[in-house]
Amino acid sequence: MENKFEKKYGLFTAICLVVGIVIGSGVFFKAQEILEKTGGDMPTGILSWIIGGLVMLVCVLAFASMAQKYEKVNGVVDYAEATIGKTYAYYTGWFMTTLYYPALTMALAWLSAKYTLVFITSVNPAFPLVIPIAEGGTSTGPECMVLTLLYFVFSFAINALSPRLAGKLQVGTTVIKLIPICLMAVVGIIYGIATGGLANNFANPATVHGISENPLLASVCSTAFAYEGWIIATSINSELKNAKRNLPIALISGCLIIIAAYVLYFIGVAGGATNQELIDHGATIAFRNLFGNIFGNVLNLFVAVSCLGTLNGLMLGCSRGIYSLAARREGPFPEIFGEIDRNTNMAVNSAVFGLLSCVILFVYFYFSSLAKTWDSIFIFDATELPILTMYAFYIPIFFSRIVNAKDENSLKRFIIPTLAVAASCFMIYATIRAHGSECVWYLIVFAFVMALGAIFKNPRKRGN
Repeated sequence: MENKFEKKYGLFTAICLVVGIVIGSGVFFKAQEILEKTGGDMPTGILSWIIGGLVMLVCVLAFASMAQKYEKVNGVVDYAEATIGKTYAYYTGWFMTTLYYPALTMALAWLSAKYTLVFITSVNPAFPLVIPIAEGGTSTGPECMVLTLLYFVFSFAINALSPRLAGKLQVGTTVIKLIPICLMAVVGIIYGIATGGLANNFANPATVHGISENPLLASVCSTAFAYEGWIIATSINSELKNAKRNLPIALISGCLIIIAAYVLYFIGVAGGATNQELIDHGATIAFRNLFGNIFGNVLNLFVAVSCLGTLNGLMLGCSRGIYSLAARREGPFPEIFGEIDRNTNMAVNSAVFGLLSCVILFVYFYFSSLAKTWDSIFIFDATELPILTMYAFYIPIFFSRIVNAKDENSLKRFIIPTLAVAASCFMIYATIRAHGSECVWYLIVFAFVMALGAIFKNPRKRGN
């Protein structure tokens, strides 16, 4: 065993990692959710995508300037250590390892399984499911649960046993998932302008019951899931060739590609169907209107592949989570989780920890959100709240840059970090307004997990 990663990823792989992790299922199904939350108001929906993208962009710019200076084993943990200190870096890494990475990864494993079954049943409506489709069989049935676990194991195996193959898979799935997005953006906009459908959707909101009290805040909060994951690309900085140059380029260029893809796709979808159709049937109806039933069904296959690509990228970060702490001789059993296999050049034990963390959080997600086996207590959105907590972790890092980065110019020291602080505070405020009492239950779980982190913080002191 050895304890260092080799440089095996290039710039193009890094860009595909940023784009591939972020663009998953969110771009396809969040369009419907955002229209519902805005009351079918298309301009407000577009504005929410732009605001969510700008929040991501200013945070990316802030971290990109740090990526030019710091390179160790895990980007955001490195930046937390360099700007604030080892203790803050440890708790940031612990949170990402136990809640943030698993939350995203388990959600994408489930969505990959769901859309695989949606595709299968759209091609073969007679496909037997234990729970009928009308009763949510593609989302909560045993077939979906088994397929979710299989996808967990598959993504774990690829990343743990062949990191280079995982990188190639990321590139391939990123290219594939951009095909339907670009098609809809181009054809949908042209068709919508030619038929007047876009003008009609902009002028006439749909009829929606139960509109959010704060439509813009609620819809921006929903974009957080669709835009999240880019920070995971920094977890490969120790494996990226010329990381101080290539990582900032990958972050910024990948971010701009994502924002353009999301906004243009959302407008393109509006060109292919009315607001009411999109709310009632989702983006699939727009594909069917423009390309026919066959391609409308094939869209579900593209979504499944897209989710699998995102899952691969998320597992890449998840499998390195506990290693980033062990490499600093902190956390539980650093001598075990800090090992790197000579043959695969991968922290296999760390990957196993990441897999188990995903499964544990998925069990909670299933019983609380999918099966709905209990009500009221300890119910929270396990896919959004851990994501939005990251913005709270970012704020001290950005403040430290403002105070201490005396060697940087005004843009990098004051303007970008200040905008990033404002963006992070906005997301936190939007979260509280959108999720309400759910935040309390989540914070109880968060406090418990962080208390466990405190117990495991320094293994040397525990042994004395």
